[in-house]
Amino acid sequence: MLSKMFFVLSTFVFIFASNVMASPVEVFEFHDDVTKVRFQALSKELRCPKCQNQNLADSNSIVASALRLELYNLLVQGRADFEIMNIMVERYGEFVLYRPRVSSVTYVLWFGPLVLILIGIIVVIIILRRKPATKENLALNSQQQEKLQQLLQNNQAQTNQDLAFDLTKASNKKEKE
Repeated sequence: MLSKMFFVLSTFVFIFASNVMASPVEVFEFHDDVTKVRFQALSKELRCPKCQNQNLADSNSIVASALRLELYNLLVQGRADFEIMNIMVERYGEFVLYRPRVSSVTYVLWFGPLVLILIGIIVVIIILRRKPATKENLALNSQQQEKLQQLLQNNQAQTNQDLAFDLTKASNKKEKE
């Protein structure tokens, strides 16, 4: 009974394991090696619009497959790399480029990190330039010392009065008992 169950279970595992989704391999025939190298370079420079952070060469999505075919057709037509990039940007926006162009839309993307680093350097310089507290800066002048002595004497006198009051109160309480 156990061996029969193991056989059925292993059969199901084999059937389902053999149905692994494999994407078909695209085979493009190029006229020369230069076009093939251009295709590989462009497919690595263009991002799949469906996939997050995958280029056309690495993506297995249907969209990436269609874009690879379109890229192949544009190369066969004799289009320049710059033209192909412009066509893709017109259709899919700047997102399709792994390295977006420098424009008014992408200034923050290109120059934001540099600005943040400069701000950090300026903050560090300001902090380091501040004068550390020295004994001369912390020392009290004569007027401040006199005021401190007055406060300490007043505080001492108040503490003595409170202590005397508490002792009187305690002795009165003992007498009543």
